[in-house]
Amino acid sequence: MSILPNILFAIILVIGIGYFTKNVRKLIRNIKLGQDVNRNDNPSARWKNMMMIALGQSKMVKRPVAGFLHIIVYVGFIIINLEVLEIIIDGLFGTHRVFNFLGVFYNFLIASFEILAFLVLVAVIIFWIRRNITKLQRFWKPEMQGYPKKDANYILYFEMVLMTLFLLMNAADYHLQFVPGGFSHYHQAGSFPISQFIAPIFDGMNNSAVFMIERAAWWLHICGILVFLNYLYFSKHLHILLAFPNTYFANLNPQGQFNNLESVTNEVKLMMDPSADPFAAPANPDAVPAKFGASDVQDLNWVQLLNAYTCTECGRCTSSCPANQTGKKLSPRKIMMDTRDRLEEVGKNIDANKGTFVEDGKTLLNDYITTEELWACTSCNACVEECPVNISPLSIIMDMRRYLVMEQSAAPMELNNMMTNIENNGAPWQYNQMDRLNWKNEN
Repeated sequence: MSILPNILFAIILVIGIGYFTKNVRKLIRNIKLGQDVNRNDNPSARWKNMMMIALGQSKMVKRPVAGFLHIIVYVGFIIINLEVLEIIIDGLFGTHRVFNFLGVFYNFLIASFEILAFLVLVAVIIFWIRRNITKLQRFWKPEMQGYPKKDANYILYFEMVLMTLFLLMNAADYHLQFVPGGFSHYHQAGSFPISQFIAPIFDGMNNSAVFMIERAAWWLHICGILVFLNYLYFSKHLHILLAFPNTYFANLNPQGQFNNLESVTNEVKLMMDPSADPFAAPANPDAVPAKFGASDVQDLNWVQLLNAYTCTECGRCTSSCPANQTGKKLSPRKIMMDTRDRLEEVGKNIDANKGTFVEDGKTLLNDYITTEELWACTSCNACVEECPVNISPLSIIMDMRRYLVMEQSAAPMELNNMMTNIENNGAPWQYNQMDRLNWKNEN
């Protein structure tokens, strides 16, 4: 038996996994561009979050139809890809169905894979219909035009082709197992509850032709999996990998609780310290002053950047956003997509300049996200509550608002008036401090 196919398979495998590893390293580097934040507290609650939300899909089923179909695709892909281990061993060593020694259990596994592959195929077709024929509104928002729309369909086509190849491969295998006198090394192994109904298309066909079809489907299936694996980096489907760390490192505080800026807290403490010398020279005069809020991706923390890469673009956040529902420009999904696009742009800048970021005259604020979008947010947390993988668009919005207010004094006039009144009068209204409690005397 020629070992050339095994060598070719090994080369393809190394190239596929090597390119994937390279992109994963780039992904980690980009996420680490964010500011440090400690998310190692309360590990038991974090593990529970990950098990319930990422693994258990608990937030997906809030919308039962999409949730049920997603669970089928999710479970199907995880379980079916267990067969990839067998395919890799067969490809490297020239064996065929190397795990068939498991006997009845092997038959059960192959039967389960086939049933799940069929269910995945049905679910993906329904997803395609919902997206392209039924045209659910959340899939047709302005931010979904162009590549995002194509990307979603590319993924669906990938899944359709991979499941079809899997069933076709098994159908040809099943046919060759029952060739009188045997055919090559296609001995009877496995149970095929779905592909046995496809196998009759090979009746009357030359066995060598069926063999070529089986081999072609086998090669296309494994190469398709490697292509799909490497396409993830460029796709919204990165959530397949990142949903687990994203839910683990999610914010555990109550949703209405905002963090204080450490730099501001230190300033307030200094002002309230009677022993502090306000004219004292700073301890480190060469240190760059901390920025209040965020104007670009490097100002966000690494969890927020992880959020951006994890976004599934499902649109549940935007469809639940009261500002968006009333016609405002804000779309929480677009906030996450813009953050990821800017982060990718920064990453390419670093790649092009040998590991160093060179100022490009752009920022996340204004070049990607407008102030109109930021001030349209009601900070109601609906987007955070709806996200199936615990992403928080609101945290990015609030950090960028902080920059506008504290660095640029660029709040809307109504807010500036309110803050001036609080500073001068101790109340949001333009009353004298002596009169601010007069309301209590009213009948």
